[in-house]
Amino acid sequence: MTTGPVTGRIHSWDLSTGVDGPGTRFVLFVSGCPLRCLYCANPDTWHMRDGRRATVDEVMAEIDKYRAFITTAGGGVTLTGGEPLLQPALTGAVLRRCKEAGLHTALDTSGFLGARATDELLADTDLVLLDIKSFDVTTHRKLTGGELGPTLNFATRLDRLGKRMWVRYVLVPGWTDDPEAIDGLAAFLAGLGSVERIDILPFHKLGAAKYDALNVPFPLRDTPAPDAALVDRVRGQFREHGLVVH
Repeated sequence: MTTGPVTGRIHSWDLSTGVDGPGTRFVLFVSGCPLRCLYCANPDTWHMRDGRRATVDEVMAEIDKYRAFITTAGGGVTLTGGEPLLQPALTGAVLRRCKEAGLHTALDTSGFLGARATDELLADTDLVLLDIKSFDVTTHRKLTGGELGPTLNFATRLDRLGKRMWVRYVLVPGWTDDPEAIDGLAAFLAGLGSVERIDILPFHKLGAAKYDALNVPFPLRDTPAPDAALVDRVRGQFREHGLVVH
């Protein structure tokens, strides 16, 4: 039985430095996401229909245009979204091809669909950028529409596999700034030996125009960005547990 080329739905791609893994990176935005985070900056990636169909060969041809540049800049390729694990066949195939090409690979995921990531897919992933939305079960459900358990299970599995992790935590006043929940998350992460750093990402409203264009209400339009004192306090809480914080 013959099968055709692996295809999937992609939204777009971009080049970035410093925020999507080490070095300058080719960042592929995969379409579709099962969560609806209230602070999401990319509502235009929620639905599979919002993307265009592409084969892995087409994706790799685009990456190859920048291969010399990103390699020289100490970077690689990051798959993000949306949620890349909503399309594990596409994601796994791109990661495999990138590894075969000698490129550093990173997977940006909420971990909510971590069970869809095969050991083979993770073997082709050099770094996981794990987005943990909240450590409080009720807050997590209200904030994302999904359960927290799958993400924590995925983090534990990644640690068991010795997979390098950078944990990303979006700081939203009134939502993810509870000191007790932050201490709980910090203690959990401090127990995982493969967590290399914590990135505290202050909430912003840069995606508000996208909601307007889609005629979709932006739930946190009236929520302020965290001030410097709050950011410092939260970073300090993670550091108190011996974690490297950015």
